[in-house]
Amino acid sequence: MLTIRQNLLETIHGGHPDRFVNQYEFLKMVMNPLGAHNPNPKPGEMNVVNGWGITRSWPAGLPGAFPVHTPEKVVIKDITHWRDYVHAPSLKFAEAEWEPFIAQAEAVDRSQYYVSSFVAPGLCEQCHHLGAITQTLLNLYEEPDHMKDLIKYLVDFELELAEGICSHVKPDALFHHDDWGSQTSTFMSVDMFEEFYLDGYKQIYKYYKDHGVELIVHHSDSYAATLVPDMIEMGIDIWQGVMTTNNIPELIKKYGGKISFMGGIDSAKIDYEGWTKEVVAREVKRACDENGKLYFIPSASQGLAVSTFPGVYEATSEAIAAYSKQVF
Repeated sequence: MLTIRQNLLETIHGGHPDRFVNQYEFLKMVMNPLGAHNPNPKPGEMNVVNGWGITRSWPAGLPGAFPVHTPEKVVIKDITHWRDYVHAPSLKFAEAEWEPFIAQAEAVDRSQYYVSSFVAPGLCEQCHHLGAITQTLLNLYEEPDHMKDLIKYLVDFELELAEGICSHVKPDALFHHDDWGSQTSTFMSVDMFEEFYLDGYKQIYKYYKDHGVELIVHHSDSYAATLVPDMIEMGIDIWQGVMTTNNIPELIKKYGGKISFMGGIDSAKIDYEGWTKEVVAREVKRACDENGKLYFIPSASQGLAVSTFPGVYEATSEAIAAYSKQVF
């Protein structure tokens, strides 16, 4: 029987896995000191201000926290003066602040698992968290130079964070969030995405790869099929969160071997009040039958090993393990 890590590599490299990779089993998440200085709301918490000055709320029963963009709470009031409003939190942490995360990483059996750093939000989300999504998309058209300067500022911040992570935690995987679309479309055209975001991501992911990270897992639970060539160019190994509104079998046929796809089970179809194990098992079977054994990891689309309603994530993992025994 293959180890968890070996089975993952056989799956994404087109080899001979002996079971489905089961959701997030191959990643052991290790955070970093930024979290202590950049608070996130917990489920049910409202109006929590983070280190960037962004106000966020997490209403009960929803899958995550969202920025609050009432006029007085939007950070960027005018993109032409964004430097007056945007001030990144410091990344100058005392060595003692890194020690708990170093210990977590050292405790992981790397023959079985990948030590994975977690970074969120990414460049696109951070732009619209700071400036509200409608205005941010307008700014890409109306004030492209200012948007490019803002994005460069965010890239430089991520590169400084990456330096601290790689020198202390020494991860061999990165799990990075940045949603690039709705369920049915990307937020912008491919040409616009490439103009504003591609080069920044190439810099960030190259830094991680150059400093010991073997596996880049990028979360975008959205439609993003048209951006897969850009994902490959960036260096992404696994697109996590791929929803059924993308034609996953077609993507696997076209791009398998260059990138793998983790998802295929829309969280909204299984993770709701009144969910049942029968529904979960049906969705797991459908996803595995449609997408096959190679270049595909069955997983709920949600961007961590959690669920909105208790027990759904665990039931999904159990269903995947059970179906593996039938088809392998």
